[in-house]
Amino acid sequence: MTVASTHQTILAVWRIEQPRLITSLARLLRDVPLAEDLTQETLTVALERWPKTGIPERPGAWLMTTAKRRALDHLRRRRMLDQKHEMIIREMEEEEQIMPDLDTPLDDDIGDEMLRLIFTACHPLISREARVALALRMICGLTTSEIARAFLVTEAAIAQRIVRAKRTLSESGLAYETPHGEQLSQRLASVLEVIYLIFNEGYTAARGDNWFRLQLCNEALRLGRVLTSVAPREPEAHALLALMELNASRAAARTDAAGNPILLLEQNRSRWDQLQIQRGLKALMRAQELDGAGGIYALQAAIIACHAKAMAADETDWRRIADLYAELAGLLHSPIVELNRAVAVGMVEGPEAALDIVESLRDEPALKDYHLLPSVRGDLLYKLGRYDEAWRAFEAAAALAENKRERDFLMRRAGGAAAAAKG
Repeated sequence: MTVASTHQTILAVWRIEQPRLITSLARLLRDVPLAEDLTQETLTVALERWPKTGIPERPGAWLMTTAKRRALDHLRRRRMLDQKHEMIIREMEEEEQIMPDLDTPLDDDIGDEMLRLIFTACHPLISREARVALALRMICGLTTSEIARAFLVTEAAIAQRIVRAKRTLSESGLAYETPHGEQLSQRLASVLEVIYLIFNEGYTAARGDNWFRLQLCNEALRLGRVLTSVAPREPEAHALLALMELNASRAAARTDAAGNPILLLEQNRSRWDQLQIQRGLKALMRAQELDGAGGIYALQAAIIACHAKAMAADETDWRRIADLYAELAGLLHSPIVELNRAVAVGMVEGPEAALDIVESLRDEPALKDYHLLPSVRGDLLYKLGRYDEAWRAFEAAAALAENKRERDFLMRRAGGAAAAAKG
């Protein structure tokens, strides 16, 4: 194996294991920024050693062992005398004595610990935008670029938010815990947003060769399920779980055998997971029973439920979907929601009505680099027979898309429009 391929393997393993390492170290050290620093040091050690020694048989266990030992060394060097740190050192020394060399299994309670860490990052002392960015980057392993895409802002802005949030977290000595009662409610909206954005990045990856990152979707679903037990009376917790379950139910039908995207209306609905759909509908019903039908996640789940209940594409209740998007737009005032509403309006009133909405969004600063705006525009232009304009719109969308599968798909659509334009 070449050094370059070894580095690629290390980074691939790292992307999977980083959240687990930070979670475990944060639990042991009670210091989230320090846990991240030591986790980064562990990556440096792997990059130095593995090209010489080869990839360990169980790389995740190797990283965990190395990270914990570096944490113990750090505390020993600092020689902290207060009782809390003495207790931490004793705990880690005891664990060091009983820990097998490189076959130590990763923490089997990672779901609960991960959620506790997200709650810590989402403390009210940190601004909403910064706390979500911090959790996504430091705890959940998303890149700065992926987070910037989710917020429709620059990478520099996201990096600044993360730095400020880490400084606040470190200087304030915030507790590593799962809050209860009013404290839980204060942080819940941000925690829900973190979980939702983790799921979204898995459902449609921002970049790379794969359109779908199953591990991230599954992690978000696990966190969502845990959260409904932590906050059983919070309707939006159940609504978010419903939204994720219903979307994830289509996973097997979203790509072809080669991994290329298949649009919703062209999917084989017999491949949708009916058990997962029922779980999603049950969670949505619970949110509605808790008087949460008008919540942000409940409205989105209700939209996806319209698709899930349609046995065929032409049975979809597009009027209901358009109305739900209109209600959601009244809450969020988001150009992305308006873009989605345009698609639904197009299915009800025709592509001309939808195109009017899309054209009104073209000057939105937040959508300047958003590839789905020219993609939707191209689709509507194609339906209107304006093939030359559709061709250019699809090419513009492909130029903005950073995911290879999505970019290739859009170039195929551009090619189809070009062929139609040339008659």
